[in-house]
Amino acid sequence: MNAPRHARLVPAWLLHHRPWSDSSRVLELVTRPHGRISLFAHGARRPKSPWRALLRPFQPLLVSWSGRADGGTLTGAESVGRAPALARDLLLAGFYLNELLLRLLPREEPHERVFDAYGTALAALAAVQDHAPLRAFERVLLEELGYGIELGVEAAGGTLDPERYYHFEPGRGLLAVQDAAGADVYRGRDLIALARGELAEPRALAAARRIYGAAIAHCLEGRGLASREVMLAMRRREHGE
Repeated sequence: MNAPRHARLVPAWLLHHRPWSDSSRVLELVTRPHGRISLFAHGARRPKSPWRALLRPFQPLLVSWSGRADGGTLTGAESVGRAPALARDLLLAGFYLNELLLRLLPREEPHERVFDAYGTALAALAAVQDHAPLRAFERVLLEELGYGIELGVEAAGGTLDPERYYHFEPGRGLLAVQDAAGADVYRGRDLIALARGELAEPRALAAARRIYGAAIAHCLEGRGLASREVMLAMRRREHGE
C-alpha cells in the first residue's frame, strides 16, 4: 500500500486542508481508486498559485502526485465540472459528509461505492435543498464499513410487524417494545419503508435520521462530530426547543 508510485489524474474530492510551512498546505482527500489520503501541496498558499482557488471543498477534481499515495507530493490538479451550488444552510450538511469521511474512512482503503455516494449526495443536496440526501449517504457508508443495519428484521431474526413498535440498539439491531412512547421508538411500517429505501414519508425519514445517527455515534465510540452538533443546535433553535 505504501510503495512509491506516481498517479495521474485520479478522481478526488478535497475534504480538508491545513497550512504546512509558510507557503504550502496538507490536503486531506478522498479518491476513487485509493480511498482517503493526504498529500503535500507545495506553494499552494502563495497568492499566485494556480491551485489556490481550485483546492476547495465540494469541487470535483482530478489530482496527480508523486511518491506514496498517502504522504506524497501533489504535482497537478484540475477541475472536472462545477462544484454543486449548495445553499448557505446546506453548506454545513456538506461539511458533515466531509467530517464523516475524515473520522470513519480508513486510510488507503478504496471504497468506490462511498466515493460515488458522496458525489451523488452533494448533487442531491443542491437539487432538493434539504437534508434528506444525507440519509442515503449514511446508509451506504455504514454498509461499506461493515455496520449495515438490518431494518427489515428484528434483532432475534423475526420479520417486522408493520403495526408493532421497535427500539434500535446499536450493535444489536431492532428490539420489539410494548410501549409506543418515546423518541427512540419506531413504528414497524416506517422501518419497513426505510429498509426499502423509501424516504418520502416524513416518519420514515425521521426514523432514518435518528437510527443512522445512533449507528454512526456507535462507530465513533464517543467522539462527537462538530458539524452534527451545530446542525442539531440549529434544528433545536428552529423548533424553539
